[in-house]
This record gives sequence, structure tokens and C-alpha cells, in this order.
Amino acid sequence: MSNILQFIKNWTLPLSMGIGAVAYLVFYYVPALEGASQWLAPIFDAILPLFMFLILYVTFCKVDFKRLALVPWHWWMIVVQCVLVGSITGAILSFGIHGKELILLESVLACIISPCAAAAAVVTLKLGGNLEQMTTYTFVSNLLCALLIPVCFPLIEPASQMTFWSAFSLIMQKVCLVLVVPMLLALLTKTLPLLHRFHQWLIHIPDLSFHLWGCSLMIVTGTTLKNIFHAETSVLFLLLIGFLGLALCLLQYAIGWRIGNFFNSSIEAGQALGQKNTAFAIWISATYLHPLSTVGPGCYILWQNIINSIEIWKKGKYNA
Repeated sequence: MSNILQFIKNWTLPLSMGIGAVAYLVFYYVPALEGASQWLAPIFDAILPLFMFLILYVTFCKVDFKRLALVPWHWWMIVVQCVLVGSITGAILSFGIHGKELILLESVLACIISPCAAAAAVVTLKLGGNLEQMTTYTFVSNLLCALLIPVCFPLIEPASQMTFWSAFSLIMQKVCLVLVVPMLLALLTKTLPLLHRFHQWLIHIPDLSFHLWGCSLMIVTGTTLKNIFHAETSVLFLLLIGFLGLALCLLQYAIGWRIGNFFNSSIEAGQALGQKNTAFAIWISATYLHPLSTVGPGCYILWQNIINSIEIWKKGKYNA
């Protein structure tokens, strides 16, 4: 029994993805469930933001806000992300890329330019990394994203009619709702004497934020498959987008790990550069780029969580 529990603990993320994938396929291939799927779709759409809010709230309740500060590896991650974004944008503009090649590069750009995932702090905590450094970079990464997108996307898609300030303000509104509000509530929970017992009870529930992330991953996986199954293109092109997502995921994690080694922060830097807010990436792709480019971030979320699962398994094996 203990071996089964340990297996579930080590492989929570792929199990969550597997359950989400099987559930979607059942609803997709069983015509009798079509009515139920249409009824459940808006419910899942509403539940997912709630899960993300709770994940961040629980995580921020464990953060020592006095230790939030920029550290050297943060600046390296900013430089690397700017270089990668500039390289892809420059390649598109310099070579006049269009058609399917443009869609491929737009899907890659969406994964690079999107901010660090909120769940990166959850995985960092699970791996024994520095939660405060990861939380700080999450805010920095979102600000950087809000600056880069209004600069790059109008150059690639002039028809989007995007202005810098309109895009910047829209992204910052989403950042405030997703990051700032749960952070402020967590700060109140930590400081108000009336909530002291609740705060202590909450932070001592083992891996609560991680298990919440596992539940949300079921919904995200089902949504990803839905986008792939309804993509109006060939299977070969979808496989090519998926392969590029895998290569990009490995590249970003590898760069993060490599740079992090110099600062004794390989866990944090790897998560910072490798784990992306793919829900945000899908949103910006659908809003400003070609609709098919959303498949790239959709595949990326599967790859990054497989890597996270391997890291968690290795951590559990090392501690055993």
C-alpha cells in the first residue's frame, strides 16, 4: 500500500494528465455524453481560474514576504528571455516568413514570451528550492511579458491593430487578478491575529498547493486535447508543432539549469525559464496571433509537466 501511495505521490502530474486525457476522450467518442459535455464545459471553464487562485493563495501563505528581492540569476533569466524573443521576432521579420512556417514560429514565440507559470513556485517548493526567489521572479516575469508583447506582436501581426498601452494595460489587469489579489489575501491571512490558527492549519496540510495543481492539470489537459482535436490542419503539422514544443521545452529548462548552477539555484532558474504560463500563452495566441499557434502552448504544458514529474521522482528517489 505504501508503495502505491509513493508511486502516486511521485507521479501525480502525469497521472493527472492521464485522467484528464481519458476523461476527454470518453466524452469525445461517446455520442450519448455530448449533452453532458456541453453542460460541463462552462463549469470547468469557471473552476479552472478558481483552482489557480487557490494554488497561489496557499503558496503565498508560505512565503516570507520580507525575503522577496531580486537576485543575480533573475537578471540572467530576463536577458535570456529577451534574446530568445528577439531572435524569433527578428527571424520572422528578416526572412519574411509566412504561411505554415509563420504559424510554427508564432507557436514557439508564444511559449517563449509568456511569463513564468504560477505553478512554478509550487513545483519549486516540492523540489526543495527557494520559494521567495521563485515568487519574486514570477512577478518580474509577468511585468517583462507585459512589456515584450506590445512591442513584438504588432510587428509580426500588423492586422491585430494592437497599441502598446492597450495591450500593456490588459495584460497587467490579468496579472493583478491572478497574482496580486491572492498575494494580498495571503498577506492578510499571515498578519491578522484573528486568522492565525487558520493560517497555521492551512500551511501544515502536506502538499496542498501541489495537489490542487494536479486537479487543475486534469482540466487543462482536457482543454489541450480539445484544441488539438478541433485544429483545422493535418496530423503531420500538429506533430511538427508538438515536436517543436518538446525541443523548446528541453532547451529552456537546460538553459535555466545551466545558468542556475553558477548561483546554486538550478531548481529555481530551471523552473523560471522552463515552466510557462501556458494558459496565458494560449490566450495571447488566440487573441493576437494565428489561431493554430495555440496548439504550441497546448503541447508545451504536457512536456513541461513530464519534466517536472521526472524531477520530482528523482527528488523522491534521492530522499528515499
